[in-house]
Amino acid sequence: MSMDGADPGEHEPTAADSATPSIAEQWCDDLLSSLDVIEDQPLSERAASYAALHDELARRLDSGPTGAA
Repeated sequence: MSMDGADPGEHEPTAADSATPSIAEQWCDDLLSSLDVIEDQPLSERAASYAALHDELARRLDSGPTGAA
């Protein structure tokens, strides 16, 4: 335990933390951007684009860590 009584497991956010988005935030932004691009495509092209996005997301899930946290 630290001298000030704070839990050592707690992390005070700093300016550097807020300036650097987390990986999850970046992936979310990328996903939303991809969905915007797909929605702007002609209807005839959307199904193939959604399928490609699905494949990419499946690859990311399959390559991620496994097991309970």
